[in-house]
Amino acid sequence: MTNQELIDALRAADAVRFGEFELSYGGTSEYYVDKYLFETDPDCLEAIASAFAGRLSADDKLAGVALGAVPLAAATSVQAGVPYVIARKQRKEYGTGNLIEGRLEEGEEVVVLEDIVTTGTSLVDAIEALREAGAIVNRALVVVDREEADGRETVEAAGVEMEALVTASELLADRK
Repeated sequence: MTNQELIDALRAADAVRFGEFELSYGGTSEYYVDKYLFETDPDCLEAIASAFAGRLSADDKLAGVALGAVPLAAATSVQAGVPYVIARKQRKEYGTGNLIEGRLEEGEEVVVLEDIVTTGTSLVDAIEALREAGAIVNRALVVVDREEADGRETVEAAGVEMEALVTASELLADRK
């Protein structure tokens, strides 16, 4: 899967919209990448899972950041034949109260999947939850790096190498 094929899949899913948008951290943007459109489109989800799977080894374990990266982790798990867990950013207040859902052994190395990185805060919160649960986290794979709000720097300051399938610059080239 080439970058252009992935960009084409994101565009075909109509996941990139132009206008005036408020982002979750309070900033504004002239474009919006709608993760729910690309995660619920079977062709786009398959393309993303295939691209993620191509960056994994058979002994990797995945973690999907709740809620957005759970479909990505599930699809990639099936594609790559590797297990995954779900990392919550906050402890749920009912049931088991787990931050991590699924089987995670102390000392297991985990590759974290995330949909979009802007500030990197959600990803770092999930990384910290995984580390609190005993996981070793050195690597994160993301679908889109918005290349703003110091997202990459925030993730790397947490000691995690971040690899994006697509950057905002690539996704928006010739589209504005």
